[in-house]
Amino acid sequence: MGCCTGRCSLICLCALQLLSALERQIFDFLGFQWAPILGNFLHIIVVILGLFGTIQYRPRYIVVYTVWTALWVTWNVFIICFYLEVGGLSKDTDLMTFNISVHRSWWREHGPGCVRRVLPPSAHGMMDDYTYVSVTGCFVDFQYLEVIHSAVQILLSLVGFVYACYVISIFMEEEDTYSCGLHIFKLFFQRLQIVE
Repeated sequence: MGCCTGRCSLICLCALQLLSALERQIFDFLGFQWAPILGNFLHIIVVILGLFGTIQYRPRYIVVYTVWTALWVTWNVFIICFYLEVGGLSKDTDLMTFNISVHRSWWREHGPGCVRRVLPPSAHGMMDDYTYVSVTGCFVDFQYLEVIHSAVQILLSLVGFVYACYVISIFMEEEDTYSCGLHIFKLFFQRLQIVE
């Protein structure tokens, strides 16, 4: 196969998905976002599996990758809805941390252009353990950065889904051609044995 085939394109796309997922995983770790960390971890494993299946001509692994991309698109649509507060969801809840902590997106305080100020807690019976942070001057609000990350993941997954389906069909055709050729080869040798 040449370098500009669907297989080569899927390999490049999987590599791009890995880089994108690793970048996202780093920032989710910095923000202690446990639900996205778990999702990113599973995504990285399945993309590696799809990459391995593509390189090693294993269509079953690519099928797993294909099914996962559909689930990954669904997860990222949920993330977009969560940060845009669609359908009663609120970005200020602890849903992404499994209600374990009060951490939020890392981008909330460290986005491009953001000026972060730590304020002492007020003395009116507020929690003594937490310091309060004021963030001003952000070029882009954190929820839009999270939406952009998810939109990139959706785009890569949709293109990956299309290429994976194409590569699976190519592998299946080659497998059918190979098994048909092997069957003809066996019949030929069986007839040679009869003639002799």
